[in-house]
Amino acid sequence: MSDIRKRAGKTGTTYQVRYPSMASKSGYAFKTFKTMKEARAFLESGDILDRTRAVDLSVRTVPQAIDKWLRICEKEGTDGNEPVTEYTRKNYVYFSEFMKAYPWNKELSELTAPDIVQFRSWLLTNCPSRYTARKTLTYFNTVLNEMALRGHVVSNVAAGISISGSSRYRQPVQPPSVGDFRALLVAADRLANSTNRQIARAWERYRPMMYLAGDTGLRPGEYLALPRFNVSSNEVKVDRAVERNGHRISVTKTPTGYRYVDLSPEVADMVMHYADNLAPENDYDLVFPTATGRWQSIINWRKLGFAAACFEAGLIETEEIDGRLVERPKYAPYDLRHFYASMLIEQRVNLKRIQTLMGHSNITTTLNVYGHLIERAEASEEPRAGMLMRLSENSCGKFVARDH
Repeated sequence: MSDIRKRAGKTGTTYQVRYPSMASKSGYAFKTFKTMKEARAFLESGDILDRTRAVDLSVRTVPQAIDKWLRICEKEGTDGNEPVTEYTRKNYVYFSEFMKAYPWNKELSELTAPDIVQFRSWLLTNCPSRYTARKTLTYFNTVLNEMALRGHVVSNVAAGISISGSSRYRQPVQPPSVGDFRALLVAADRLANSTNRQIARAWERYRPMMYLAGDTGLRPGEYLALPRFNVSSNEVKVDRAVERNGHRISVTKTPTGYRYVDLSPEVADMVMHYADNLAPENDYDLVFPTATGRWQSIINWRKLGFAAACFEAGLIETEEIDGRLVERPKYAPYDLRHFYASMLIEQRVNLKRIQTLMGHSNITTTLNVYGHLIERAEASEEPRAGMLMRLSENSCGKFVARDH
């Protein structure tokens, strides 16, 4: 039975609605309002029916929900997806520790949106970085979503509550210009034809990697794990990648990472020629294996290969470190992926097609990373003029800044 109770306290008079709740140990739950009108409206609304709906109470606490979510991720996969890799599971465990560290003072089914907002504030204060706080809240949203799908809570009260990944001081990605990209390719050509045999031999492999990265926008981990049978004369199939820790080859970063990407014929010839005639034999059918038949280290490629091309092309930056001026490469391998995306945007490729080619799980990622490039491309189609030019003539056709 539900009722309304008048309460008097330090903050004044309030009205408390008591209603049955199977999720509560006492059998009742409570909600407080400032006015009798609000309390009656709540009592007469359908909200109470939603809150008293029977749920599966085998998972009562937040830590229990987190542990169940981790088991689901590992054994069967959430929401119909494939089970996660061991590396991904370890990442989930890391972020789950922050979820469990929060002092949850309510049972799972009693959580409300304000509770999640308080949790968000705690994360922003107690996590080592904003990124960690954002990822933890994102995964917690996934936990509640899975619990709702399985009937442990009525709904996901964390839906719509997030932490923005943007910052007013965060610099948007700046992909290489067409001129810089061409300079990198020319540098790769020169290094592959070096009179130094050791350098030339290394760039027999690095050169087709450089061309392939710019031509397809693959992530470094994807083309370092690329098997020969996935390369044809006009496209490349992406279905696996070197995991971030470099210890193993696994599936792509996300299910949408599985994709087909167009390949220029000359790049296809270069890649297949290396794989068929120059690449060491290996058990993984790798296009670009090391001399020992293993996949390359992303770090070694960045530091030993890509950096050398940047210096050869004169694409360097100078920064001060501990009072000394130090030169460093202007770009990293991942910037070739950004270059590829920028060219798709420049060519006005459909946004959904860009999302597919980039292997992004949702269009939001595409817009968050490349939104500023899309805006720039759209602006280039508009008449270009500074504000003074726009104001240079009034409705009478006279220059507004002219003395009269």
